[in-house]
Amino acid sequence: MTPDVFGRRARQEPKQDSSRLPPGQRLTKNWPIFIEGRIPKIELATWRLTLEGLVEEEVEFTWERFMALPQTSVTSDVHCVTRWSRFENRWEGVALSELLKHVRPKPEARHVMVHSYGGYSTNVALADLLSDDVLLAHSHDGKPLTPEHGWPLRLVVPKLYFWKSAKWVRSLVFMGRDRPGFWEARGYHLRGDPWKEERYV
Repeated sequence: MTPDVFGRRARQEPKQDSSRLPPGQRLTKNWPIFIEGRIPKIELATWRLTLEGLVEEEVEFTWERFMALPQTSVTSDVHCVTRWSRFENRWEGVALSELLKHVRPKPEARHVMVHSYGGYSTNVALADLLSDDVLLAHSHDGKPLTPEHGWPLRLVVPKLYFWKSAKWVRSLVFMGRDRPGFWEARGYHLRGDPWKEERYV
């Protein structure tokens, strides 16, 4: 989530596809690692996911309860604000639309603040979370996420820059008004549409 890159460039880059590559991006087969601070230590026995705020009923999921929800698989491209893109990522997890059935956002809810273990946060418009390809993922390309990539659970919002796909998710807070998260308060764009190059304010 910071400009510190620990991944390495692939020896052979995949073929560019201009129809799928937003402006200013380069394609890579690697999955670079960006981390702000330390990777949080998380135990599944005490892990919790809460959905709260402007909802009809606040809900808390244990890992067992979350994994018992209907599972889905989504394949999508990833576009990072630091100008790399990775095509054909296969995610497994729970669709946001499924989670919303359990809380029923109130009519005045327009935005969501996503909070992570470790202190990170990012804001996302509720309308962006309603897309069919948005999910809370526990696996990537057929394997569980690694801690560096957000294990046990990360948000995946393919239409926005990847910093919006928060790692180590612990809560979604539904809000009436937008407000900046961690990087947005430090100069990143409030929405982050890669096709409009909404990188920074």
